[in-house]
Amino acid sequence: MERKSFQSDGLNDKPREACGVFGIYGPGLDVSRITYYGLYALQHRGQESAGIAVSDGCKIRCQRGMGLVSEVFHEEDLEKLTGHLAVGHVRYSTSGESSIENAQPLVFHSRQGMIALAHNGNLTNYKELRRKLAEEGVVFQTDSDSELFVCILARSSNGNLIEGILKTMDEVRGAYSLIIMTEKQLYGIRDPFGVRPLCLGRVDGGYVLASESCALDTIGAQFIRDLDPGEVVVIDDNGITAFKQLSPSRRALCIFEFVYFARPDSVIDGLNVQKARLSLGRELAREYPLDADLVIPVPDSGTSAALAYASVRGIPFCEGLIKNRYVGRTFIKPDQAMRDLGVRLKLNPVREVLEGKKVVMIDDSIVRGTTSRKIVQMIRDAGAKEVHLLVSSPPILYPCYYGIDTSRRGELIAATHDLSEIKEMIGADSLNYLSLDGLFAAMAPLAPQDFCVACFNGLYPIEVPFCQKERVDS
Repeated sequence: MERKSFQSDGLNDKPREACGVFGIYGPGLDVSRITYYGLYALQHRGQESAGIAVSDGCKIRCQRGMGLVSEVFHEEDLEKLTGHLAVGHVRYSTSGESSIENAQPLVFHSRQGMIALAHNGNLTNYKELRRKLAEEGVVFQTDSDSELFVCILARSSNGNLIEGILKTMDEVRGAYSLIIMTEKQLYGIRDPFGVRPLCLGRVDGGYVLASESCALDTIGAQFIRDLDPGEVVVIDDNGITAFKQLSPSRRALCIFEFVYFARPDSVIDGLNVQKARLSLGRELAREYPLDADLVIPVPDSGTSAALAYASVRGIPFCEGLIKNRYVGRTFIKPDQAMRDLGVRLKLNPVREVLEGKKVVMIDDSIVRGTTSRKIVQMIRDAGAKEVHLLVSSPPILYPCYYGIDTSRRGELIAATHDLSEIKEMIGADSLNYLSLDGLFAAMAPLAPQDFCVACFNGLYPIEVPFCQKERVDS
């Protein structure tokens, strides 16, 4: 299991989420097409690979491929994926290489029949479990930690899959939202800390599971509720049956779902993402009431905070950076010229807006600082008189072990430099981060103890083995 670092081509310097999952139980419905559109709505959670597995009650068929959903599936592909149950996946690899072998859903044959699995998250005791299973003779098909869940599940079931799932949850550690499909049933599983989101909906007599509620909206499904931490739901001819694994005394939802990962129109654990991001901007205005001619966002995740900041401060909001929305994943290895162009392939400043202006620019986070430096320079080159950077989250000081692809700690700019040094490195006239208290205030009515903020304070809610820490921190 090799953790990938941030992209090095200059196109992105943000935390990268693991993936998005989608599942549907829909007798009489075109489940492959519905899953296609559900994955389309979750494309922001992963662009490396996509896959759909469908069951007709007797057999599971699966198609996976590298690239975006629209690149992997075409009309003739969906027509071949017939059935009334489906599970889909979009992936950005944090555990395992970016390859077709690790693309999901993973499909296996077991004593209970065929099983398809889609996983969002990361298992912290992966190395320990893999070593144990290998010593017992298990042969692995992939180097993804997702496969471990199926291997343990197959050994623990004894003819009762739900019993096997609950036993497996006792053995694995880490963050996971899982959708498992057999020939006849659909299972949704959320880890005991609720680090990764998973919600349940209803559509045309069927039921849907998805990483985010925006996928339910896209297919016209009615939102029912979020799965609780440690909950397992089973969907079949009998409707929905829920089982609850013993949960810890606290939740630990990843706060970056609201800062960066999730779509603004999604609602996670009762809080709308757009509302939270607007609150982040208001908290920034309270903590750093700067005077300026313009407020501009780094699109798109900085837009809501910038709008709220501009409104509170009474400063005009403008789109000073225009995003090229057709820059996606590429299989072409970037040469040095492309690396130098880097950010300009994705963002372009509007000189007529910026020239001669004192600008407040708002971004959601800074990881290594390389992209921030290039953006600040672009705005200066466009004629801005001053550039003041505000960040709507605290400094990222520690790596994540729960499914976010983070750099080693030595590559995190805030872990190795103080605020004045970072300001000088990125070339801004001033730089300020939102405080942790301000971040928590923006998440109301959810409480501070409902979140995992280990990337900001190093307090990991789920134990991380020392060998795992060494692998990422070194």
